[in-house]
Amino acid sequence: MVPSDPQPRTSVLQHVSQNLRRLRNGAGLSQAALAEKSGVSRRMLVALEAGEKNVSLTTLDRLADALGVAFSDLIQAFEARDPSRIEELAWIGERSGSRGVLLASALARREVELWEWRLEPGECYASEANADGWSEQVFVFEGALQLELADRVHALQAGDFHMFASNVAHAYRNVGSQAVRFIRNVVI
Repeated sequence: MVPSDPQPRTSVLQHVSQNLRRLRNGAGLSQAALAEKSGVSRRMLVALEAGEKNVSLTTLDRLADALGVAFSDLIQAFEARDPSRIEELAWIGERSGSRGVLLASALARREVELWEWRLEPGECYASEANADGWSEQVFVFEGALQLELADRVHALQAGDFHMFASNVAHAYRNVGSQAVRFIRNVVI
């Protein structure tokens, strides 16, 4: 990470520090053993666990793999209420405004489909229930989307996202006056 804003940097580094130490201890690994298993230097691990070192996304991937956990398990706040909803700044670029935010995470058994959708005003896409274990992630980047899940309705505005188990009938509806554009991930 190349931070330009100290507050998000502190938050992510604190999460990495706490999670790395907790997960390493839970796996019964010393820092030296994790260093050997991950290919990350012991010096780097000591600094990360102390919250003193910036870390690349590649290094986090290597540590997660060595610990047998998801990338998100390292950067998410431990006390997060919904473990699938991450919403953590994971990367800051050198140019102001460049950033990478991990919004959500889901386990996939076989594949993940990435869809770009556009619904004009009044348009609706209705879906039957998917198989148990499937989920969908929706991110609205323009307009307003009404997401209908069985007996619940979620109003999503630009910048909002929602993740849900898609083993219920669901629909995407544009009740607004302008087109809505959104990204839809189907996790199988």
